[in-house]
Amino acid sequence: MISLLFKPLLMATLLTLALPPALAQTGATNSAVAPAASGCTPLLQHTFLRLQDEKPQSLCQYQGKVLVVVNTASFCGFTSQYEGLEALYARYKDKGLVVLGFPSNDFSQETGSNKEIADFCQNTFGVKFPMFAKSGVTGKTANPLFQQLADRTGSRPRWNFHKYVVARDGQTVRSFNTTVDPKDPMFLADIEKKLLAK
Repeated sequence: MISLLFKPLLMATLLTLALPPALAQTGATNSAVAPAASGCTPLLQHTFLRLQDEKPQSLCQYQGKVLVVVNTASFCGFTSQYEGLEALYARYKDKGLVVLGFPSNDFSQETGSNKEIADFCQNTFGVKFPMFAKSGVTGKTANPLFQQLADRTGSRPRWNFHKYVVARDGQTVRSFNTTVDPKDPMFLADIEKKLLAK
């Protein structure tokens, strides 16, 4: 029989072993692997800080949605695509589409703070789709979501406003380069096809 003196120590040890490992941080404190949620696919098992207030947001909340994941920048020749992305979100959000914006300075065109980026997006383009704190999207500093998207498609962002469309299953992904506008018929057709699939 275990001595009463050692029972608290044994219980504390067992509880420690049962806990998940500490969240693995990537970059400044922007991203972490989220604990596995029931029914949440590995692609979405990440937590990122929300752009506006830097509160952690689990991507598992978007399980079952069609996602457009895009790396953004405020001072780029393609920055006007914010307008098309917001229009896309407004048009299809009730059918299950979510646009997820990830500002990045990987191409030296997003130098502002998270607050400055949030103000710019809101005041210039009226962005309402979810945006996350600035992070890396390519190479060794890429956040884990972009690493997985690139590995799955074989296509990494070569410039700002590279888009990935993720199906409801959280596994099927198609990549679209920067020059594909959010209003492009081919892009819209892929989204509509994925929205119809259950």
